[in-house]
Amino acid sequence: MSQSVQAIVWMLASLLLSMLLVRGAIAYAHRRGMLDQPGQRRSHSIPTPRGGGIGLVIAAWLGMISALALLPGVWPSILVIGSAVATLLVAAVGWWDDHHALPVLPRLGVQLLAVLLFAASLIDGALSWLWLPVLLLAGVWSINLHNFMDGIDGLLAQQAIFVGLGLGLLSAGAGQPALATAGACLAAASLGFWWYNRPRARIFMGDVGSGTVGLLIFALTAMLWRVAPDLLWPALILSSAFMVDAALTLLNRMWRGRRWYTAHREHLYQWLVRSGFTHSTGGACYLAWNMLIAAPLAMLAWAYPRFAFPICVVVYLAATAAWTLAKHHCLWRVSHKAHHVTS
Repeated sequence: MSQSVQAIVWMLASLLLSMLLVRGAIAYAHRRGMLDQPGQRRSHSIPTPRGGGIGLVIAAWLGMISALALLPGVWPSILVIGSAVATLLVAAVGWWDDHHALPVLPRLGVQLLAVLLFAASLIDGALSWLWLPVLLLAGVWSINLHNFMDGIDGLLAQQAIFVGLGLGLLSAGAGQPALATAGACLAAASLGFWWYNRPRARIFMGDVGSGTVGLLIFALTAMLWRVAPDLLWPALILSSAFMVDAALTLLNRMWRGRRWYTAHREHLYQWLVRSGFTHSTGGACYLAWNMLIAAPLAMLAWAYPRFAFPICVVVYLAATAAWTLAKHHCLWRVSHKAHHVTS
């Protein structure tokens, strides 16, 4: 069986398993009363079950770990085990939080432990241990930024499909069929979840899904960087929309002296909905950035490694400008709408 056929089989298995498990998660959430209620800091209008990310996580985890362990270009067993255990830890604390809200510190402690296990297994015998603090910071940031960005129907699943496929293609270009298949499995499992999470969502991802997706994207990016350092820049370009929205929103809240660690509705995707966009059109804005800007320029950075870093910088500067302009437009729409209501 050719490598491409193997990858397709792995993807289909991840897709079908994800759809089956998410359907079961919907029934489970209704039985347990795990419903997200509408509220001032939320963007949905009807009670919706949460925790459906468990289906995505199990399907992606099984597909990715088996691909890394069995396909050509086998990765070291310590790294496969480290990835598997780290994923289980983040998923477990997210699943617990979906059932019984946890304080910040226990969640952060488990996340740090998970990223530490993965980073140590990534570094072992291949990289300098001086990279450990950088990997710890990047991993915990990725977990939490993807959790921050899970707020409207279909958005995070759509992003995971895009980034998973992109990382898979970059890995294939680097001669890493196992890693390429792992990225494809993440994309396929995310598509299975998206089917139930697309507007109007029948179930939300929950912390079990959003945090774990963040870890998996970080892990795939870090593994690609380990074997092909120049591919870090096109990989980061793929995540530019989420990275910029999460970072600028957090910095803006800190600058204004707000409690940045509490729930809020100040991400760009939330402002889009508040200003009158539907969840579908809000998600389409991010998809347009990914397809028209991130994908072509990631391909350009891949094709011309000497210019990959400056291309990445340009993309992030452009994303910052786009975020600023779009948020000002949303604020204008909201104030204009409020003026019409009061006049």
